[in-house]
Amino acid sequence: MGTSHSVMLVEDEFPNKYSKRKLYSCGFWQYNGLGDTKNTKEFTEIPFFFEHDDILEISVGYEHNLILTSNGKLFGFGNTQFGRLADTSTSNHLIPFQIEIPGFSIYDEDVFKCHIHCGASNSFLFLVYFNNFEKDLIHLFRRKEFCDISFKTKNGEVIEAHQLILQNRLNQNQIEKLRKIISNKSIKESNQIFEMIYSNRIINTKLYSEIKEIIKEEKLSESMRRLFEDETTKDFIIERNGKSIKFHKLILIMRSELYRGMFLLVTDDKSNKVTDYSEISDEAFQIFEYWIYSNQIKKEIQLTKEIIYEIEKSVDYFQLNPIKPNLLDFALQEFKKQTKNQN
Repeated sequence: MGTSHSVMLVEDEFPNKYSKRKLYSCGFWQYNGLGDTKNTKEFTEIPFFFEHDDILEISVGYEHNLILTSNGKLFGFGNTQFGRLADTSTSNHLIPFQIEIPGFSIYDEDVFKCHIHCGASNSFLFLVYFNNFEKDLIHLFRRKEFCDISFKTKNGEVIEAHQLILQNRLNQNQIEKLRKIISNKSIKESNQIFEMIYSNRIINTKLYSEIKEIIKEEKLSESMRRLFEDETTKDFIIERNGKSIKFHKLILIMRSELYRGMFLLVTDDKSNKVTDYSEISDEAFQIFEYWIYSNQIKKEIQLTKEIIYEIEKSVDYFQLNPIKPNLLDFALQEFKKQTKNQN
């Protein structure tokens, strides 16, 4: 509710199970953009001419309104005074218009969740970004080259995932329950369910209520550390200095551009090993090994300037995904802490 108007968000159910959210309003027309040129004493539908932009969220201010759509577009209507709708025009908007945000995209693939809020004479846009693991896991899910397990939606579409990730997050019975849940969902809902399982984030509250019983209540970092310790499922070997170090191929693909590119280019090569030609010490390599699974550096490792330099080389050599806090940033912070404690 605003000062002189009210807005209602309604979801209509059609026989084909396709839902479309609609907006209705009533009250004083002049500032609030009710889609009419007179006051309305009954709820009246607000014209919204963007058929493929289903409404996710609506926020109502004193005399203005914001709409956030499912494909990441922002719309506004009402009083434009004080720039509250990010619009320079002096006339009020009776119907919703798209608000352009220069150099910025709400639908950036790194954005996990977006919220809008109207104040009295201002507007706010809140963004929550994926962290390292969440972003990398979401990217892995969206890339289908290395998927090895499939599910069918209610319309018969096939959605693919990664068995290693699912088995790390769910047990076999839970995977079968997931298969049954997916069989009753649309492709859009199914994608959201898998992204919640992969990232451990509540992307859709309604869908999460259906799958929360089958998801382990644990931090994503704990799940990844468990994978690091599981030698039985590691299926790839990096040989260096006469030693063989085991990894999960999927984790290398997920965390390192070097190995993702290597595996994409050599699709016919069924070899499960490779030689590491990087000029870094075993200690620096151990830091890389533990980092890609945990986003951490083992506490017992004493960092030095020489190791920091080698870490910088390893970040470049293995082409670790450049999202902060990255390995080098984290190592520098830990080095400063260790140096301070020693002094």
